[in-house]
Amino acid sequence: MLRFAPFAFVLVGYISLSAHAQSIEPGLWEMSSPNMAISGQNLPDMQSLLAQVPAEQRAMMEQMLQQNGINLGQNGGIQVCITPQQIAKSEIPLNDPESGCQQQVTERSAKRWKFNFSCPQGKGQGEVQFISRKEFSTEVRGQFSHQGMAQNGTMKTHARWVKADCGNSK
Repeated sequence: MLRFAPFAFVLVGYISLSAHAQSIEPGLWEMSSPNMAISGQNLPDMQSLLAQVPAEQRAMMEQMLQQNGINLGQNGGIQVCITPQQIAKSEIPLNDPESGCQQQVTERSAKRWKFNFSCPQGKGQGEVQFISRKEFSTEVRGQFSHQGMAQNGTMKTHARWVKADCGNSK
């Protein structure tokens, strides 16, 4: 799990950041990434990975995610609250401001955005397809270095709006 975790979390952050300005609905969103691959090897989804982690360690990981406004969803994804203020200010909870990552939108239309990203340990490109104000999908491709090894990765994500009330999610 540890060898691809940095890539997966960076990409999830960029997916959310890319979507914010396309007039998406504020509220509780669930994002799932059932299609991830590192160097051509398919990876299990987040829920499958966490099922293999000892209960005490899983609880610590879930608590860390919750402190950042992220809850595990019911359908193998993560849930995050996106407020109107966050959408207006580009303050999406999954984008760690200390990550050193930057993004540039290279092509923008009402239904599709293309972007490049660069981080201290990786870079790549992606595309966001806006299906509606309550749904979007992404495909991201990148190259990154983990423990001194260069790797390629891909991830497809589906995001859907759950409800306006975020409940106990940040």
